Amino acid sequence: MRRLLHSLFGLYAIVVFLLCVLFSLIVAIIVPGLERRRLLASGAARASFLLSGIRPQLNGLENLPDGSCVVVANHASYVDGVLLKGFLPAQFSFVIKGEMRNIPVAHFVMRRSGARFVERFKSSESSRDARQIVKAARDGESLAFFPEGTFLEEPGVGRFRAGAFMAAIKGGMPVVPVAIFGTRSMLGAGQVLPRPVPVRVDILPPILPDDPAFGNHHTLAETARQRILAVHDEPDLLAA
Repeated sequence: MRRLLHSLFGLYAIVVFLLCVLFSLIVAIIVPGLERRRLLASGAARASFLLSGIRPQLNGLENLPDGSCVVVANHASYVDGVLLKGFLPAQFSFVIKGEMRNIPVAHFVMRRSGARFVERFKSSESSRDARQIVKAARDGESLAFFPEGTFLEEPGVGRFRAGAFMAAIKGGMPVVPVAIFGTRSMLGAGQVLPRPVPVRVDILPPILPDDPAFGNHHTLAETARQRILAVHDEPDLLAA
């Protein structure tokens, strides 16, 4: 019976998500102004959880600086991006792997909502994308990254790529580590339907530009990673 109920929930949640995507597509096409589109897209992302009966617990919102910053979060699930889009302030531009450019509808909606894309495999395009993100940081644009780049079926927090931290150093912006809980069980690698599980987002105190970790992007990346590991219940994948 439990398996049947979970399957029914999963099917319902997928329908809700697709309706929210359709709404976001309409917004991307017809609504003028990036800030309006961001607000409406954030509302649609939030609704995809709330209408499915999932009410994520959000802690530490007061740790977000008043000005621009770089948010970095652990990555465990297909729903992580939707979760942060829905429950972080709307002004964040999400930095997303370049492969999403190959999914026309998703790419169009994300681009029109202010997302930025990073090519991971073609060095010339990767360098170009990195320069654009650094420029956005220098211009004071708040950015959100999943610095692991992707997620695995195996629980744990992996290596953080350098891009987010180079952008933070170049832009002189605080780095805000964010720990996401529960989404791996909700819709992790290899799962087809989401499950009704508790989800939590902890926004941790920022690493400020006067912190010694800002002297080197590798050190800054590891400092942020260790702060997430310190509060998380998943293991360090680099410790083995």
